[in-house]
Amino acid sequence: MADTYDYIVTGAGSAGCVLAARLTESGRFRVLLLEAGGKDSNPWIHIPMGYAKTFVDSRVNWKFESEPEKELNGRTMYQPRGKVLGGTSSINGMIYMRGNAADYDQWRQLGNEGWDYDSVLPYFRKAEDNERGEDDYHGSGGPLRVSDQPYEWDIAKALLEACRQAGIPFNPDFNGARQEGCGYYQTTTKDKRRWSTAAAYLRTAKRRPNLTIRTRAHTTRVLFEGTRATGVEFRTPNGLQVAHAGREVIVSGGAYGSPQLLQLSGVGPAQHLADMGIEVVRDVPGVGSNLQDHFNTFCTYRISKNWSLNALHYSLSNRLIAGAQYLFLRSGPMSGNGMYVGALVRSDKRLERPDLQFNISAWSTIDRTASGIISHPFPGISISPVHLAPEGRGSVRLRNSDPLAPPEIRFNFLRSESDMRVMIAGVRIARDIARQQALQQLMVEETAPGVATHSDEQIAEDVRRRGVSNLHPVGTCGMGHGPMAVVDPRLRVHGMAGLRVVDASIMPVIVAGNTNAPTIMIAEKAADMIQQDARTAA
Repeated sequence: MADTYDYIVTGAGSAGCVLAARLTESGRFRVLLLEAGGKDSNPWIHIPMGYAKTFVDSRVNWKFESEPEKELNGRTMYQPRGKVLGGTSSINGMIYMRGNAADYDQWRQLGNEGWDYDSVLPYFRKAEDNERGEDDYHGSGGPLRVSDQPYEWDIAKALLEACRQAGIPFNPDFNGARQEGCGYYQTTTKDKRRWSTAAAYLRTAKRRPNLTIRTRAHTTRVLFEGTRATGVEFRTPNGLQVAHAGREVIVSGGAYGSPQLLQLSGVGPAQHLADMGIEVVRDVPGVGSNLQDHFNTFCTYRISKNWSLNALHYSLSNRLIAGAQYLFLRSGPMSGNGMYVGALVRSDKRLERPDLQFNISAWSTIDRTASGIISHPFPGISISPVHLAPEGRGSVRLRNSDPLAPPEIRFNFLRSESDMRVMIAGVRIARDIARQQALQQLMVEETAPGVATHSDEQIAEDVRRRGVSNLHPVGTCGMGHGPMAVVDPRLRVHGMAGLRVVDASIMPVIVAGNTNAPTIMIAEKAADMIQQDARTAA
């Protein structure tokens, strides 16, 4: 006999950990949390600078790859995704960024009641334990620790001052009253350690008798009676197993995993399912459509002082010193994420809100692929323009009916003239920051795109040659009411019973900023809605 739970959550990532913790707080519900990966015991997960290691570690990383992108000279886009408790919150860059308030108001304007900024702000605050304390925008005492940079690095001060000299106003809080400006990033770290959702939410929750956590448990199919979800099938080292859900199955596999699981289960575009030999439970055409991601490129510079983190790559002695500093003193370069400074700007002053985010980092790379991150063999920095409002829309589809096969991912980056125009503007703004007085004594040369690249056409070609996904995939189970919407504003799959999707895939439009904090907010709000619905049903 298979076990029966009130709720089954498939995926212990940024959203799944939040749901498991919140749904078990009252003691009323039995919850099963399934995670295809293992426990978050890899030490590199917990060291802030360790994400350079987990970026390519298949033990904790799905290491997906997109299909060749036509507008990027046929290159594929590497997609690291967490395969471990905490999901991608256990391997990401830890930047705490919510997006623009207008993003959520736009969700509401699209018909998603209860998702305007005033409605979601309480859930951001509920999740948060901000080092700066509580105010109108931030919370204290929540599970998710949000911290300032551990030190005021010399390189960070110079980079910030260069932004200000370029005419970008200082902003002490990107998640406060306004988003536009330049300032220091806050991160999801605590005591100079990564604070993933597994650390923030599961460390307490896992001791509750009404929560069962199964790792190495890859959900392969949602089970149905008619159009009601009744349980799941999942693969373990001991073979295929089944669990039943008395109330709901909650799919939380992320922008790639959630549409893949729904399609494998017979919920998705009917023709695609038929082509894959999968029996159609319900034709939901939007499942796997509407994929959105930010796109970015890198302007890199060689500098004269050894203030760069590149030395951790090319110098064994520097690695040993940094390791000892962190191990014995919790200090040094490994205690931070290396992305100290950010800037949110408008590519065109006629825009109402920023459409470019600049990640300004104390390193420079030659390449970052599934094979690894290759740093320059000399001190360098990066100024990376990220397009926050892309027009491109892609898809996630099955390759075949094998539930263990990676999904087929297509982004369709830079298909629109507007998307390329913003990237060109971003490169020019990055160069403007780099030429400011605060950096001139440091600058040796621009290593990429390089001084020979100066016309719009040359910059566009460089973007096609070197630009990459910014690793913020969302939207593939979009929320709304139209024919392509997958879930309603309470995140219930249209036309189904006992089935929800709760993760970044429900975003109808991508937010203007990093997506981890919004995903945690979505799960906090969903947990409240699920429990409200349970009380109503009772």
